Amino acid sequence: MIRRPLPRFLARSLGATGAVLLTATTLMFTASTAPASAAEPVAGVDDFDFSSWDAVYEVGMDDDGRATLHVVETRVAEFPDSDQNRGIVAGYPDSYEGAGIGTTILSVRDENGDDVPYETEKDDGLLYVLTGTDDYVHGSTTYVIEYEMRDVILAAEGTKVDEFYWDLLPQDSTQGIGSFHAQITFDDRLATHLTGASSCYLGFYGSSDTCSLLREGSTFSVSADDLAAREGVTIAIALEQGTVTQPPARLPNAATDVAPYWIGGGAAALSVGAWLAIAATKRRRRRATGIIVAQYDVPDSMPPLLASTIIPRAKNALAAQIIHLAVRGLVHLEEMPGGSEKKKGRPRLRRLKGPIPDPIDERSLNALFGGRGPGRVQRLPENDEKFANRMRGLLNGAPHEAAQRGLTTKARSIPAAVIQLIAVALLAVMAVLLAWAVFTGRESVGALLFAFLICGVFVGASCFASLRKHTVLTPEGALQLEYLNGVREFIRVAEADRLRMLQSYTGAERRSDGTVDVIHVYEKLLPYAILFGQEREWGEVLEVNYAGEQRSAGWIDGSPTGLAARLVVFSAVTRSSSTYSAPSSGSSSSFGGSSGGGFSGGGGGGGFSGGR
Repeated sequence: MIRRPLPRFLARSLGATGAVLLTATTLMFTASTAPASAAEPVAGVDDFDFSSWDAVYEVGMDDDGRATLHVVETRVAEFPDSDQNRGIVAGYPDSYEGAGIGTTILSVRDENGDDVPYETEKDDGLLYVLTGTDDYVHGSTTYVIEYEMRDVILAAEGTKVDEFYWDLLPQDSTQGIGSFHAQITFDDRLATHLTGASSCYLGFYGSSDTCSLLREGSTFSVSADDLAAREGVTIAIALEQGTVTQPPARLPNAATDVAPYWIGGGAAALSVGAWLAIAATKRRRRRATGIIVAQYDVPDSMPPLLASTIIPRAKNALAAQIIHLAVRGLVHLEEMPGGSEKKKGRPRLRRLKGPIPDPIDERSLNALFGGRGPGRVQRLPENDEKFANRMRGLLNGAPHEAAQRGLTTKARSIPAAVIQLIAVALLAVMAVLLAWAVFTGRESVGALLFAFLICGVFVGASCFASLRKHTVLTPEGALQLEYLNGVREFIRVAEADRLRMLQSYTGAERRSDGTVDVIHVYEKLLPYAILFGQEREWGEVLEVNYAGEQRSAGWIDGSPTGLAARLVVFSAVTRSSSTYSAPSSGSSSSFGGSSGGGFSGGGGGGGFSGGR
């Protein structure tokens, strides 16, 4: 039974101590789950060291100008005398910085040059060499492993050099090394391109501690003694820029490195266009005649709750509805807090008896007073979940009522749907290019995958909005909106203009007695001023008119002075009363190493070392 090594990326993320603990835990679990009768001990196969580790690296260049590497590695393992190991497991990377490096094992021999039985396996980007047979090995045992690789020299970004940046030892190893020595020789075609810059790093993964890298001509050598488990040695040697030809997987490819981002960006931009098309459809459905005529009254069939469903971005509909009931003589507002008088209580509503103009008004009274009749007093609570639920139900029922009365309908924006389907098609093309980048082993796969996920989430969310039906106004709803915009216009204009409108023939004839009671008109428009966000301005207009007529507001306690400020406070209090909710219960760097910016474990190579 062969213990699978701890993945290198996991070991790096955990750090040396964490990786050791995880390995030990894995071994303990394996031992605890093995049958008691198993004759094969697996728990301690990594419990040995190497007395020496020597390696000779020959770096060359083939006829295509691509880098080659030939290595002869001699490891002397010190196995215990007990029946623990049948051999070693050596792992070598099969790819480097997005390109396959064609790792090929040429032979495994002993110190006498005799062949040692072995088999190979590929897993998680590593080529594993499993030496030995079913027979146990004891004491000092030598393994001479010969292998080849290619494309081991990178064009280092930002440094304008090519670089052989290589991990000479695996840092996923649990064996210590008594004596380590490596020799790196560049062939004649490469030797003339050496810049003289080189570095050596020693220690656990991420260490920037340097070691001595000796040079003699085109040969470099490094030695170290008493290396602990997971300590590594990394060298970085610079050559002139463009010395070797990079494999196609590392060269820029517009189809996988550039085009997907443009296509993904196009999909996202089209999704934005779909949102704009939805908004344009809604705006278009709000237009009836296109003519806005100032209006000073609102029919009984258009209470504020209903009006709020067709007015774009209508403000506090609940406050508007309550004020509407008050000025109609169905509710009296008591203990109205004002301005900075924070010590006063929250508003209290008293239900009065009178004719109810519209079914929505009746439902509003029942929701406010819990179905109780005239004389009932209800304080606007701060933390009352039942009251808040009734208010939310009242507000949520208004859109349904608007649809029932033929003011709104559901419709899909055809332009938005078409635009969004094009965006989906572009996202599909991006997915194909991503798959091609994965298949060809492009180094940019990680960044491309992240960009695809971002675009996918955005386009997906836009699909949900663009392909479904939205609430839009019917022709009748658009006419009613234009009428309400006429009310907004009447509220907006100067007082002199308003009085001139009211004193005109067409204005006066709307009253059954042919007269105009300015205060009465202005009071009836106050709820709609709240919907338009103009309660402060309209409250000030009412204050002036109350003072001029020496009257008080019969629908609210107290002097009309300060009415505007009290209306603002009332809107805020009403909003908080309707929104209350009950509390709940409870990859490796390979650039610039030769110039001193590298670290142990930052290059290619490395691999795995363990026991069998």
